[in-house]
Amino acid sequence: TIPSGVTITNNGTANGFGATGAVNWQTTVKTSGFTATAGEGYFINTTGGAISVNLPAGTAGAVVGFKDYANTFDTNEVTLVQNGSDKVGGSTDNVVLGQEGIAITLVFVDSTRGWFCW
Repeated sequence: TIPSGVTITNNGTANGFGATGAVNWQTTVKTSGFTATAGEGYFINTTGGAISVNLPAGTAGAVVGFKDYANTFDTNEVTLVQNGSDKVGGSTDNVVLGQEGIAITLVFVDSTRGWFCW
């Protein structure tokens, strides 16, 4: 809560002020496997081969996003690897992104259903 009349000046990066479900997109393109961080979105380039991405530990309301940078997921897929017992859409199977040009945002709901595609 901010009192009336207060001015806020952002001298850096502001996190947590976006709409619910927003991610801060990272502009360094990922070209190899990595562990995603909640609240961030990633451009993934699979022209060099398939890539595995470890999902972060799920907490209610956490979001993470992914975008096919070079439109090559149909040739070289991205596998989203679950963190421990966290599920994706209620399933314990890893998720494969294999559609050319896809962009998705995942939001974590709870331990029963886990990450949902937005």
